[in-house]
Amino acid sequence: MASHVIVLDSSTLIRVEHDTNRRQFTVKLNGSDRALLLYDYVGKKTVDLQHTEVPEAYRGRGIAKHLVKAAMDFVVDEGLKAHLTCWYIQKYVKENPEPQYLQHVLEAP
Repeated sequence: MASHVIVLDSSTLIRVEHDTNRRQFTVKLNGSDRALLLYDYVGKKTVDLQHTEVPEAYRGRGIAKHLVKAAMDFVVDEGLKAHLTCWYIQKYVKENPEPQYLQHVLEAP
């Protein structure tokens, strides 16, 4: 299981973990709570980034954007193409039009 570590500020650390077997990125929160991003392969080199979920008590803290960044970095690093089914992931990519991300995004049919 790979992981990315993101420092929000000097006192906050977010670790995004990638479980390739379960096809998900997660951030462990307090107790058993966790935020997640789910994806699936829809072709040999194509993934569908399907869903992000952050528990209500943790929303608005930027956790989902770190999940999306980790997922998009994975897509780029693996040379994959991505369908963006999740509205939040679509929004993130639109608001952060990084060329390395855009060249891996498949347009919606």
